[in-house]
Amino acid sequence: MSTAPFPQDDHLHAELDSGVLTVTMTNPKRRNSLNDDAVASFISVVQRAQNDEDVRALLIVGDGGDFCSGFDIIGRNSGDGPKPRVGAIQRRLPSQAHRLIPLLVELQVPIIAAVRGYAAGIGLQLLLTADFVVTAEDAILWEPFAQRGMAPDSGATWLLPRVVGPRRAKEMLMLGKRLSGAEAVEWGIAYESLPGDEVLERGRQLAAAVAAGPTVTLGITRWLLNTSPERDLKEQLAQEGFAMEIASRSQDFREGLKAFMEKRDPEFGGR
Repeated sequence: MSTAPFPQDDHLHAELDSGVLTVTMTNPKRRNSLNDDAVASFISVVQRAQNDEDVRALLIVGDGGDFCSGFDIIGRNSGDGPKPRVGAIQRRLPSQAHRLIPLLVELQVPIIAAVRGYAAGIGLQLLLTADFVVTAEDAILWEPFAQRGMAPDSGATWLLPRVVGPRRAKEMLMLGKRLSGAEAVEWGIAYESLPGDEVLERGRQLAAAVAAGPTVTLGITRWLLNTSPERDLKEQLAQEGFAMEIASRSQDFREGLKAFMEKRDPEFGGR
């Protein structure tokens, strides 16, 4: 097991247990909105997870009644100090939110998101990077940018249409349509919706299930799926051959074949 602690922040907690790395956004007074420090810590956690062989699944949750209400714009712009100069957003985003989202998309570890309350702005983009999303039936999924006079960021215009299609993405990004957790299932964003008090436990169950799977194969499959829009069929087939070569060299591949021949369930070790 890993001995060094994962990066922490006052508004972000990361803990590894039995192969599941749970990242908890811990700013409940502001509906778990993220600030610069929390985003920096989140980036460090994901970078560490990509290279830590003890991490076999990533579970993203929020402390209290909400998942994440977006970025803490009020906190950033409060106070009597000097305001950022023109161009600060354009300079800052590539190393902050626009760094975090690609890292999550590229991570070769399955991602689960357990969502209660608000998932808005970058909070919604976080769950859009997940492979399986469990939401409370009364959760609120919202892209509030247009209602604030802001252009979308944090990958909203790339992630959302790939999940719900361009027409529905326009409803959310241009008209500010809010989805309930139940509607998120209908739109293909969420895997399932449950009563709020069941969401976290179900998220933990899913994370444990994928953590018990063939980690190398699952990671490569995730990479193939997330990068497939970049390639045509012929190129994708070549990448699948490359992926099969890597997977076939893993211990879990050999365990899977042995279990098949012995007519039993495999016991994957994540190697």
